[in-house]
Amino acid sequence: MRVVLAGGGSAGHIEPALALADALRQADSSIQVTCLGTARGLETRLVPLRGYELELIPAVPLPRSVTPQLLTVPGRLAGAVHGVGSILDRLGADVLVGFGGYVATPAYLAAKRHKVPIVVHEANPLPGIANRLGAHLTTHVFTGHPDTKLRNATYLGLPIRRQIAELDRFALGDKARAHFGLRPDLPVLLVFGGSQGAMSLNRALTGAVSAIRSAGVQVLHVTGPKHLNGIQAPPGAVPYVAVPYVDRMDLAYAAADFALCRAGAMTCAELTAVGLPAAYVPLPHGNGEQRLNALPIVQRGGGLLVDDSELTAEWIKAALLPVLTNIDQVAGMSEAAAAMGKKDADRWLAKAVIDVVAAEPVHRAAAVAADAPAVQRPAPAVEQSAAPQPQPQSGSLFTPRTTRQQRQQGPGGAHQQQNGQYPAGNDQSDGWSQSSGQGTGWGQPPAAEQRPPQAQLPLAQPLQARPTQAQPPQGPGRHRQARS
Repeated sequence: MRVVLAGGGSAGHIEPALALADALRQADSSIQVTCLGTARGLETRLVPLRGYELELIPAVPLPRSVTPQLLTVPGRLAGAVHGVGSILDRLGADVLVGFGGYVATPAYLAAKRHKVPIVVHEANPLPGIANRLGAHLTTHVFTGHPDTKLRNATYLGLPIRRQIAELDRFALGDKARAHFGLRPDLPVLLVFGGSQGAMSLNRALTGAVSAIRSAGVQVLHVTGPKHLNGIQAPPGAVPYVAVPYVDRMDLAYAAADFALCRAGAMTCAELTAVGLPAAYVPLPHGNGEQRLNALPIVQRGGGLLVDDSELTAEWIKAALLPVLTNIDQVAGMSEAAAAMGKKDADRWLAKAVIDVVAAEPVHRAAAVAADAPAVQRPAPAVEQSAAPQPQPQSGSLFTPRTTRQQRQQGPGGAHQQQNGQYPAGNDQSDGWSQSSGQGTGWGQPPAAEQRPPQAQLPLAQPLQARPTQAQPPQGPGRHRQARS
């Protein structure tokens, strides 16, 4: 089975794609995954680091206003579509999975033209142009937000890394705090603004860090590479630790009791998955999607919401600090956040992708049968002896190509489709099991006597249901389980 992922550009598109890639590999190691990207995107660094192949195509950004550059878009888009089509044919792609962004638009058009099945995943509550287009080209559409309005959409949640999804903050807390030089006996506020930091968060924290430390709250501040020296906190018994970047966010989450952060889709998904409450500060630019990302969490008691323009040192001292020092309130917010977490969206999306590929031969056979003439008549002798005419290659971007041949399915391509039902965000299902390569699929597991030995299939057993609510214990100065 050969899967092509179109999720380049920003980390919000790349990380869900890589989480799906990991889930597919975990389900069946023979599945081949290739990512599409552009030379200027973060994928040039992130994808190879995770061990996946990367194919580059030209970026085709759409101008936000009517400019002379708009006239060049059709030609550049056609070139990008042709490039993606060549990649799909060369790889023999069984399915294309798109996550939006610059890469997704030509990928969707090329897949439609080359008759490659399309799966769309939209992370945000307000879909982008690419995924709105993709949703009109397929019925396999999934969302990471419950309120996303998109054609043919089913809510699954946002795929996140297993490293985060399986994180036990309480068990790892002491080790994580020691890693950052923090004390184990005082609460920790984690402040971060993405890979580049956030100036407004840094500025507000500057005037409040002394008050926070005076209240007995430690600070772990991810400043961004350009802002490390922005705050010079005086020495004291309560640590303030500033780092430019964190490549182990699982440790940062485990060390923290509360977060002050932006409200990107991936941030919200990860914080709820690990049950970490936060004060969300939506990015003031764009279409307001970050506010919509955080709003359901805040409405259910899992966090606070403050506009970027209202985030000041005074707000931190007057509104946030009383929460940080209230053990019971933080514990309740942690439980509320954890109740909204979706830990297995990567696995459910992987199941959907494999089911789409498994059903494709049936769909093709039905289409061929529908197009076949009712009565087969012998062709005249002249036509039988005539040389076959070449198929025309011209046409619109939506014109199907007829040169793609259906291959025999090899290992990883013979998954039998089950009932085709996907969860509406329910992570307690036991539907995740590894395929045996004999058509077992990922639905109900086979009978016990049909299972291969357990040593051969480490994922054959269904997931054990995990509690969705954190249980922080009581204790002076702590918002989490007491560590011994």
